[in-house]
Amino acid sequence: MKDLRFDDMLRSRISRNLGLRAAATLPLRDLKRASVCVIVADDGAGGAALVVTLRAKHLNAHSGQYALPGGRVDAGESAVEAALREAREEIGLELPPEAVLGFLDDYPTRSGYLITPVVVWAPEGAQMHANPGEVEAIYRVRLAEFGRPGSPEFVAIPESNQPVIRYPILGTLVHAPTAAVLYQFIEVAVHGRATRVAHLEQPVWAWR
Repeated sequence: MKDLRFDDMLRSRISRNLGLRAAATLPLRDLKRASVCVIVADDGAGGAALVVTLRAKHLNAHSGQYALPGGRVDAGESAVEAALREAREEIGLELPPEAVLGFLDDYPTRSGYLITPVVVWAPEGAQMHANPGEVEAIYRVRLAEFGRPGSPEFVAIPESNQPVIRYPILGTLVHAPTAAVLYQFIEVAVHGRATRVAHLEQPVWAWR
């Protein structure tokens, strides 16, 4: 996939593609409601990127893992409100409701959450600052990085009949749920494909 410019044409394309399909919602059952912010931002050189964070190593849950800004939806909050709040708290990015472009499918995690991904558009030159209590580093991964040959990778494991999805980016492997959300963003929002991801598996070490 070639580099995509961070411009109004891309924003319209993403909004249109997200609007052409209904995001799949799943029943909550015994899962806890969560939301993540899929942030489309500039890469500093005119290109488009997605914001990925590295969670702080001292956190009790999922420490040192690559993630999207997000967390549990508080009582009385909507998925959008939670996603925008988490972006503000984790990376200091203040976004209005008008920044929301649409939604991706709910994704159930092995650790007991049902994640609703909210796609948002950050203004050009938006400044982000890691909250050391939650985030160790912030990365802007160019959209082209998600379309390299062999990306993402789908790996079979004996513990599940569904493939584990992972992305070889940032000099490492980023796994689901983050990888599943990133993959669906590229498939649906960028390419306009009707790709579902809720069945894609997480590595066994993330099953807690």
